Amino acid sequence: MGAIINWLSDNWIEVCGAATGLVYLWFSIKQHFLTWPLGLATSLFYIYIFFVSKFYADMALQVYYVVISIYGWWAWLHGGQSGGGLTVSTTHRSLWLMSMLAFGVTFVVISWILIRFTDSVIPYWDAFTTALSIIATWMLARKKIEHWILWIIVDFVSLILYLWKGLYPTSLLFMVYTVMAFVGYFSWKNELNDKKWIPAVN
Repeated sequence: MGAIINWLSDNWIEVCGAATGLVYLWFSIKQHFLTWPLGLATSLFYIYIFFVSKFYADMALQVYYVVISIYGWWAWLHGGQSGGGLTVSTTHRSLWLMSMLAFGVTFVVISWILIRFTDSVIPYWDAFTTALSIIATWMLARKKIEHWILWIIVDFVSLILYLWKGLYPTSLLFMVYTVMAFVGYFSWKNELNDKKWIPAVN
């Protein structure tokens, strides 16, 4: 019992980040606006965690999350038509193409920065998860259902990386994230089917 208490004492920031991350994911699936303040809190914890672990691209990603959390908070409440809240919609082919182009450019830039200016131990994988997460989070802010597909990929790859690095609470978090991304996708898909949403440009 003493060993557990000592471990929690040494790793309380990571434990808090994992806990707020799980609650954030639950509210995300439920499309509740508290998704964003909880996401903001989670990001602040992980800026420190990833800095210490030398996951520099992931650390920078958390800074982006802080900004997009503020935007997503506003968009979910006021970003729809006539200033109302957003509704779930699908992603048009043109937006997919632009998103994947943005992913490719971001991946190349982040990879170069990590290799050139940091001591990152896995620059390409770090850049991959970071670049794809940037696209997925923006799509979440716009309530695009396909963002869940991107998160399934990001969460599974991240799970492997964090296990390798020994970040076990974070690994557990991303294991749950991977499963819950499937749950989130089918939950949002059922809403689209039940209410017969027409794909819309948000």
